[in-house]
Amino acid sequence: MSEEIIQKDKERVDDLQLSGLRIIQNPEKFCFGMDAVLLSGFVRAKRAEILLDLCTGTGILPLLLSAKTECAHFTGLEIQEESADMARRSVALNHLEDRISIVTGDVKEAGQLFAPASFDCVTCNPPYMIGEHGITNPDAPKAIARHEILCTFEDVAAATERLLKPGGRFFLVHRPFRLAEIIVTLTRHRLEPKRMRLVYPYIDKEPNMVLIEAVRGANSRLTMEPPLIIFDAPGQYSREIRDKFGY
Repeated sequence: MSEEIIQKDKERVDDLQLSGLRIIQNPEKFCFGMDAVLLSGFVRAKRAEILLDLCTGTGILPLLLSAKTECAHFTGLEIQEESADMARRSVALNHLEDRISIVTGDVKEAGQLFAPASFDCVTCNPPYMIGEHGITNPDAPKAIARHEILCTFEDVAAATERLLKPGGRFFLVHRPFRLAEIIVTLTRHRLEPKRMRLVYPYIDKEPNMVLIEAVRGANSRLTMEPPLIIFDAPGQYSREIRDKFGY
């Protein structure tokens, strides 16, 4: 299938700089960011495992993880049909139909879409912002992706608890200003935080992202990993970002 056929108006095909992978995006709607790339590098998935990505958007995490892990299969769940459609066409563009499935659906109804305890891993890059503060158009794709309009973190945690196998791992990226709430919500849903890493734009700035791995039904013991610094100087990525993430 040619790019001319699979692309729609105002869409573009971006090179992911990884194993020849490409992704279809519409810059007027929503494009993936550094948070998705960092989460893909934080995930520890094992050979032949089954992984579910909640709020998959245009499918960036399943695409990246198809090259970074040996999971047997990935499923992406996305409520916005336009984004899900782009994700499906990106899967076809990369000839990954046998490894990646995209499902249109609501996180709040994930328990009816998938069998209980059917996934080894769940990943999520959820909406970060609470409510509709500062939103001019709550129906816009960017607003839905960034703000808790169609689902809350509580919804994400509840779905993850239901769908993860006992001992299964949940990997997420979020904002540090909500960290206390995130940990309380995870533990309430029997998702014990086991590994955490704070992400800093510069070494002398406050962290602006947090990466967390939680395990369903585990005992409490949290490992804090060394801080991840994005930039050494303006426009100059740190060595770890260059070496590990290819920027």
